[in-house]
Amino acid sequence: MGLSAMLRPGMRAYFIPLAAGLTLAVSTFLPWVVVADVPFRGVPETAALWVAGLGAVAAVLALLSLITRKNSRHPLRIGGLAALGLLVLSWRILPRTAGERALTRSQAFSIVENLPLANVPTAHAGSGIYLGLVASSVLILFGLTIVVKRAAQPYIVVDADDDV
Repeated sequence: MGLSAMLRPGMRAYFIPLAAGLTLAVSTFLPWVVVADVPFRGVPETAALWVAGLGAVAAVLALLSLITRKNSRHPLRIGGLAALGLLVLSWRILPRTAGERALTRSQAFSIVENLPLANVPTAHAGSGIYLGLVASSVLILFGLTIVVKRAAQPYIVVDADDDV
């Protein structure tokens, strides 16, 4: 069996979720939040650890599907949905909480130093969240391909006696 079995036409498609799972796991090590040009990786956050785990599980499922030639699209879709949900929540919540922490820190610094409040640093989502959103969407779309079926072959009745 070996490598030639993995490269058969029916199984080559599983390289897509393999790459998406690895990309999802790697996206947690990229900046998730950028506060005033200072990037913060996603890894220490609990959501990022879950996303990294889901990406690793997706990659392992895709690799096992390549090796065993068995279908694993449903678990890939469920893992992609869970990762997408975590990433959307992180995309909406993490920049706001990081901005509030930066504001609190800036206010505390101005109080201690007896200075007027300086410019409040802005916080926005980093490239890691966007890459994770794309990778999890690819996993979901790949999992949905099992729902889309090929067009049915027309059934033609061949009747030997059509003279009667």
